[in-house]
Amino acid sequence: MHPKNVWQAMARPGFVLSWWPWRAVAYLVSGAVTGSLVLVLVLLLAVTGVTLTLVLVGLPLLAALALAGIPVARVERLRLRIVEPGPVPDPHRTPVAPGLRAWLVVRLGERATWRELGHTLLFAGLLWPVDALVVGVGLLFPVSVMATPVLMATVGDGQEAKVLKQWTVTDWPTAFGCSIGGLALLALGLYVVGVVAGARAGLTRLLIAGRDVELGERVVELARSRVRLVDAFEAERRRIERDLHDGAQQRLVALSVTLGLARLDAPPGPLADQLAKAQEQAGSALEELRELIHGIHPQVLADYGLQAAVSDAADRSVVSVDVTGFDVPGRLPRAVESAAYFVVCEALANVDRHSGASRAEVAGGHRDGRLVVTVRDDGRGGADAGGGSGLTGLADRVSVLDGRLSLSSPPGGPTLLRVEIPCEWSRLTDRARGSA
Repeated sequence: MHPKNVWQAMARPGFVLSWWPWRAVAYLVSGAVTGSLVLVLVLLLAVTGVTLTLVLVGLPLLAALALAGIPVARVERLRLRIVEPGPVPDPHRTPVAPGLRAWLVVRLGERATWRELGHTLLFAGLLWPVDALVVGVGLLFPVSVMATPVLMATVGDGQEAKVLKQWTVTDWPTAFGCSIGGLALLALGLYVVGVVAGARAGLTRLLIAGRDVELGERVVELARSRVRLVDAFEAERRRIERDLHDGAQQRLVALSVTLGLARLDAPPGPLADQLAKAQEQAGSALEELRELIHGIHPQVLADYGLQAAVSDAADRSVVSVDVTGFDVPGRLPRAVESAAYFVVCEALANVDRHSGASRAEVAGGHRDGRLVVTVRDDGRGGADAGGGSGLTGLADRVSVLDGRLSLSSPPGGPTLLRVEIPCEWSRLTDRARGSA
């Protein structure tokens, strides 16, 4: 398994003989070069911005200074791949609207932008000199010591050589001893370079890569968008129900009446029989449409709330159902009411189709900021959420609202389905619904 970063490479034997020390050297050398250029850029923007601010026209340049960390951080994320080949996440959000103004509003409002500016100032003022110093001490000094015999032969005419401009070597055994010592110092220096490069990469990643704060903000935004999608979905369901109720259902009623009148006017015979058959088919289609409308969003749920809708579902169930202790103090959010209602309907349908139960019980209520609904039956048990009973879809629907669905169904029964959905209720909700 190949090392994923310089730290893992140093923990393995053969680090000095691998490419990793030279990757660390390349990272620090490129940091020294880039940092010096960043220092020039920051000084230029700062001096120009402060100067022009005195005549009230420097605000654009000060904004440019605030945004200067963005391109620097982009370059740094690319440089990080020298010692950390894995991708570095970009913490910036994508503006929802096109144009420079929207981009500026988003960037100036992000914490990542200001962290990147702080990194840029730290990079320009402190980090790049450290990079240059470490490369000089860890690499150039040992190489200079190793080159003592070469210096003695070329510069000192075989008589003497200056080691690091400090010590004079006057004989060849000492010169070759310095060369061997320089080789040992080089090995040690490569480890020092690796440690500093790893620390620098970790600090840079901490400052310019995505952090838990941005992740938390994105999770919050995801939760909000999920709520908006649920509300839009429920609104679309109600629109479809209204269109079917006021449009297709009324046309089928009118068609059935027209066929009935035509049947009365027609003489007995094949035509009257065909009209009677057509009227029966129209009546069947009307009944199926009413069931479909009721399944999409029942009117009793929209008009009277969850408690009345659950009682209606229990009355329509084939299996005898008792609704006990189901107490909801008013109206809950529409999405919560709809999800809880369809959980009850699907659970009762499963009781009828799969359980072989003679009785079922629905209970629940609103307690401690949560809507709790339980459906129990005295059937054979053995229900499986993955067995095609629709429980997986119900669990997904409840989870969209941060709810939880649990099932207890041992072989032989009984089966207990429990749903908990966090929601708040207040009398203001009722007043708002009443005035709508």
